[in-house]
Amino acid sequence: MDLTFMVVLVIALALFFDFTNGFHDTANAMATPIATGAIKPKTAVALAAILNLVGAFLSTEVAKTISGGIINEGGPNGVAITPEMIFAGLMGAVLWNLFTWLLGLPSSSSHALFGGLIGAAIVGTWSLGAVNFLVVVSKVLLPAILAPTIAGLVAFLCTKLAYSITRRSDPDSGDKLTQKRGGFRRGQVFSSSLVALAHGTNDAQKTMGVITLVLVASGLQEAGTGPHFWVIATCALAIAGGTYAGGWRIIRTLGSGLTDVKPAQGFAAETSTAAAILASSHLGFALSTTHVASGSVIGSGLGRKGSTVRWGAIGKIAIAWLLTLPAAALVGGLAALLIRTGTVGIIIVAVLGLSAILFMFVLSQRETVDHSNAISDVDAVGEALHIPSKKEREKLAAKARAAQKVADKAAKRAAEAAAIRAKAQAALDQADTAVLKAMTKAAQPPKPKAAETPKAKAAEAPKATAGEETGKKDTK
Repeated sequence: MDLTFMVVLVIALALFFDFTNGFHDTANAMATPIATGAIKPKTAVALAAILNLVGAFLSTEVAKTISGGIINEGGPNGVAITPEMIFAGLMGAVLWNLFTWLLGLPSSSSHALFGGLIGAAIVGTWSLGAVNFLVVVSKVLLPAILAPTIAGLVAFLCTKLAYSITRRSDPDSGDKLTQKRGGFRRGQVFSSSLVALAHGTNDAQKTMGVITLVLVASGLQEAGTGPHFWVIATCALAIAGGTYAGGWRIIRTLGSGLTDVKPAQGFAAETSTAAAILASSHLGFALSTTHVASGSVIGSGLGRKGSTVRWGAIGKIAIAWLLTLPAAALVGGLAALLIRTGTVGIIIVAVLGLSAILFMFVLSQRETVDHSNAISDVDAVGEALHIPSKKEREKLAAKARAAQKVADKAAKRAAEAAAIRAKAQAALDQADTAVLKAMTKAAQPPKPKAAETPKAKAAEAPKATAGEETGKKDTK
């Protein structure tokens, strides 16, 4: 196959991968601010697209790591990496990206790319020397372990600090007062924008590195040189376009699938993510921004008292993380194996890859997920976490006072009714007691009168005789 045509084909596939990287990783920057209601979905993805575009022009260190670090494409110990091998590696990365997007799993586009290139390079050359494993370990695998762990720890501490600083209580009674954390929601617009900018400085460069690698492999660019301006510009536009398309399935997972996110948590998570990505871009680490963002969200969830972290969902994502690099390497290796047969193999790989892409797209249309329904769960979380304005708080306070007055009146009436019932019960008890006494008294036999007793009769008898005698004397 003509070399120029092959180079164009590889560049086209690389830019398509860059596009998928954009919509696959939109959630890294915008899932949490959408979840908390800090920014509207369409506005969020538009802002992320612009900042990804800008970020792509800020650094090329990661591009140099990929174009002249992971794959030994030149030098005395190098191997002949051809555009066909790079094409095979890109196919593995694209297919894994789309597969995990279809499942809504925030897997690493970076590791998919690395795995595809490594598998294709090893099978395409039948040599492990095609890969610089020291660079893979130091700038890919170690950052994959350390970056999300560190970002999660920082997010945990920042969340604790945020809630501690903003905690309010009555100085006299010690009762908790209304917590004023509305500023974190506004701060999320800044922090999520910083993540989007950082994402552009890291992920857009990976495709720049791949295109530079194919140009070097085809002899159109000297080894060891950085990406040309046109490469930077086209990659920036591709990732920006993908970001604007919005990876709504993954936004739903990161927005509410891992933990219920509140504004203070979101701000802490995004700040931690941005710091980790910017530092890695400066050092030339080809970091997985998805790993960092997920680690930060989990750390922020653990940092808020009473929050619930969904470990089942995290387990599924962790499995996807572990499988990404070897799965993409397997697909890339199989594609390279077919390509070794020549032009026919290249055509077969292109047809099979295109068919798989179209098949996954058709499957995704069975359950369309976009800005109108992807964040149904996220919307519910945002409503639950709504922070009212001052006017709304005053209205709520007035309603609460009115409700308290009604409750007090009802309680007073209830107390009065209870007192009346108690008095009536007491009167009823007294009446029952009186009736019982009367009935008891009526049941007893009547006592004889005093004149009717035998003793009284005996006492009266002599008195009567004496009277009679006196009468008799008078008669005489």
